Amino acid sequence: MTIRVCVGGATGWTGESIVSAVLGAEEFELVGAVARQAAGKTVGALRGEADGSAVRVAATARAALEVPADVYIDYTHPTAVYGNVMAAIEAGVAAVVGTSGLAAREYAEIDRAARARGVGVIAAGNFSVTAALLKHFSGIAARHVPHWEIVDMGSAGKPDAPSGTARELAEFLGTVADNKLARPVAGTLGSREARGATIGGAQVHSLRLPSYIISVESIFGLHDERLTIRHDAGSSAVPYVAGTLLASRLAPERVGLTQGLDRLLFDS
Repeated sequence: MTIRVCVGGATGWTGESIVSAVLGAEEFELVGAVARQAAGKTVGALRGEADGSAVRVAATARAALEVPADVYIDYTHPTAVYGNVMAAIEAGVAAVVGTSGLAAREYAEIDRAARARGVGVIAAGNFSVTAALLKHFSGIAARHVPHWEIVDMGSAGKPDAPSGTARELAEFLGTVADNKLARPVAGTLGSREARGATIGGAQVHSLRLPSYIISVESIFGLHDERLTIRHDAGSSAVPYVAGTLLASRLAPERVGLTQGLDRLLFDS
C-alpha cells in the first residue's frame, strides 16, 4: 500500500532532501508540501522540472492537510513545529517530527493528543542512524559510569540551544541512571552559568561557531579514565533521510508518541 506523505519545510535544508526521497520511492506518494514563502507554487516548479510534481505548496500545515494524507513529516522551525504536529493529530494524520525545539511538556501534550485521536507520532532530535547509535551506546555507558556531561556543537546560525540531539540524549540518559556530579553546580564559585544547563540531571554545554554543522559528545569520566562518544554530521541532509523514511513507514501503525530513532532500531 502506498503511503501518502505531506512534508512540512519542503524547501528547507532537510525538507528538500526528504521531498526528493519521497518522490523517488515507489512506496510513498507526495500529496502535500508546506513552505510559507513558496506557497502557491508547485513542487515541480520549485525543483525546476517542467513535468515534475503538480503538488501545490501550502503556507501552513493545516491548509496542506486538507488533502488526505497518511503521514505528515515536519522539518520546519522550532517556533512552528508544535502547532504543525497538533494540526496533523487533529486531522487524524500520523506525524514524523525531525524539527528541534520541543520541550518535555510539549511532548507530553502531543502524546496525550495522539492517544486520544488514535494516531502515531514518531519524534527524534536526530534521524541519523549514527546519532541513534550515539544515544544507544551512551545509554550502555551510563549504566556503568555514573558521571557524564554533554557537549553540543552547532553552526553559528543555529537558533536552538541545546540541539534536539543533545536534549534528547540528556533526557534519555536521565532515565537510564543517576548522574553523580563530582561537584554540585550550586557549589560553583564564580558564574554558575559556565557549568551549562542542567537537563535530565546532566550538564549540557552548547557551542555555536562558524565551521560546525552538528556535533554532539557524551563524555563519561571515572578516576584516571574517560570515555567520549561523539557524533558528527556533515554539510548535507543525507544522513537524516533513511531514518525519516523508516519512521514514516512505521508511524501509521502506532498510537501515541515514540521518541527517538533508537526506539525503532533497538527496541524489541
